Order: sequence, then C-alpha cells, then structure tokens
Amino acid sequence: MAAALSGFDRRALSLDGRKAAAVVIAIAAHEGKNAIWLTERSAGLRAHAGQLALPGGRLDPGEDAETAALRELHEELGIRLPRSSVLGLLDDYPTRSGYIMTPVVAWVDVVGEPIPSPAEVAAVHRIPLAELDVEPVLAPVPGSEHPTIKLPMLGGHLHAPTAAILHQFREVALHRRPTRVAHMDQPRWAWE
Repeated sequence: MAAALSGFDRRALSLDGRKAAAVVIAIAAHEGKNAIWLTERSAGLRAHAGQLALPGGRLDPGEDAETAALRELHEELGIRLPRSSVLGLLDDYPTRSGYIMTPVVAWVDVVGEPIPSPAEVAAVHRIPLAELDVEPVLAPVPGSEHPTIKLPMLGGHLHAPTAAILHQFREVALHRRPTRVAHMDQPRWAWE
C-alpha cells in the first residue's frame, strides 16, 4: 500500500481563499482483517452534524496536513500515532463549504479500541477494507455539470466528499489504479 501511494502522482490544489483541512484514513488490523474508522459526527456540532466522515478538521496555524490529520485522529478517537505511521497522501478535494481537504493515509500499528470524544463523535464505525470494493453510484447534482458519488455502505449510502476520498483510496492504494475524484461534486444538502 505504501508503494502504491508513493508511486501515485498526487495533485495538490491552491487554497484560493479557502481553508486548509485534512482527514485521515487510518488503517488498523481487527480480527485478522485491515479496516478503517468512519465517525458519525455528534448532533451538537455546528457544521455537518450527524454526517459520516473520516476523522479530520481544519489545519491549525503552522500545521501541515499530516500533523493536522494525526492531531484530529487523537482528538476525535483517542488514537495517537507518530508521523512515521503516514503511508502517503491522496489528491486534495475541494468542498463546496470552502475547504481544501487533504486525505492522509496512515497505518495504525498497535492500538486499543478507539475512545471517541463525545463532543465530536456520536459513533465509530469499523469498515473492513474489503467492504470498500463496492460499485460507486454516480448521481446528478442539480445546477452542476459534475455528478456526485455515493458508496453503498452501512445499510445506506456514504456521500461525497467522504465517498469520493474513499473511492480514490480504494482505486489507488488497494488496486493501484490512478483515479481522480476532485471533480466530483457533493449533494446539495452537504453544503447548503
């Protein structure tokens, strides 16, 4: 996986007035299978409450994407990782809500169960990597020339931007297929 990510020609985007953010795809072994964590955001949050998301958030002053992603993983799930756990980065993803998200892929070597911060996380979902091998659903977005992407998961659909980022992760890191997703839009409810 590290070799696939290091061979990927990642595309970074200019902020152009938007805020920098980072999310982490943290891969951990569980019962003999590698899996990632998705969080369900707490209902009390002022932005994107109740949505499924990768751990992450805005970069603090002086931080780069890797530092911010690892800090957010610790703040949201109580998992502290060294910078050496980072396997690579995926393409930046521009959100309609004014962020440029940098996906950071990290390996969780030895860890206990996540301890979610109740202020930020209502629930944690463990997704085995094999469950990312689903057929994506592309759907039109009214007023946009680009579709949004949805992944059938957890008894429903996971939506962009998280779905777009996980689709690129699957394609690049698991199957070594260079795939771009930054052009994929988000459903209107995610940014209105």
